[in-house]
Amino acid sequence: MALKTLSAKAAAALDRELMSTGAFSIDQLMELAGLSVSQAVARVHPTKQGRRVLVAVGPGNNGGDGLVAARHLFHYGYQPAIYYPKRPKNDLYQRLVKQCEDLEIPFVDDFFAALKSTDHVVDAIFGFSFSGEVREPFPAVINAMAETKVPVTSVDAPSSWDINEGPPKSGVGSNFHPNVLVSLTAPKPLVKYFKGRHFVGGRFVAPSIAKKYDFDVPKYEGIDQVVEITDNQVKI
Repeated sequence: MALKTLSAKAAAALDRELMSTGAFSIDQLMELAGLSVSQAVARVHPTKQGRRVLVAVGPGNNGGDGLVAARHLFHYGYQPAIYYPKRPKNDLYQRLVKQCEDLEIPFVDDFFAALKSTDHVVDAIFGFSFSGEVREPFPAVINAMAETKVPVTSVDAPSSWDINEGPPKSGVGSNFHPNVLVSLTAPKPLVKYFKGRHFVGGRFVAPSIAKKYDFDVPKYEGIDQVVEITDNQVKI
């Protein structure tokens, strides 16, 4: 099966439909997304390769997925730490933070110091809806992820990448090529520029909704919430 990509406009419309006629809450969607990300990290970086995972969290829904992933990784036996410099006052995000605090997952202020002592990084800063300029304090963070030898897993889109055009031609993120990408629900057009290990997560979409938005749900094995796909399994 060749999986079709989902444009930014279609992905946003799909999210709205899932939360209306689909009857999902944003909490549920974030929980399912974060669970998928945590399983992908566990797949590519088992605890025997190092338990320390640094999760870089942005101010939007992508960041919420990262907070959920950190919580699940803790329960898998990892030692997550969270960098979350721009915290919304929204009740949902505050509850996600509280859940992590109750597990005594540390929140770090110095991303660069934390990067020196971690085994894996989760990039949950910006997702498919990102556009425009990368604002402080994230330019230096994205540049550090681009330059580090520590493996990086990006959530839905490598931060700073355009949904259609991939990495910027110059400036912040132009040399950012993470090792792993977890596409949520369906791959986005930017995957044609991505060369690492690629997973799709989102084992909850009704066949009728997938048909309406003209994308394919991959075949998940057993109880897995992610499936690894290759370049020739994506139809751009």
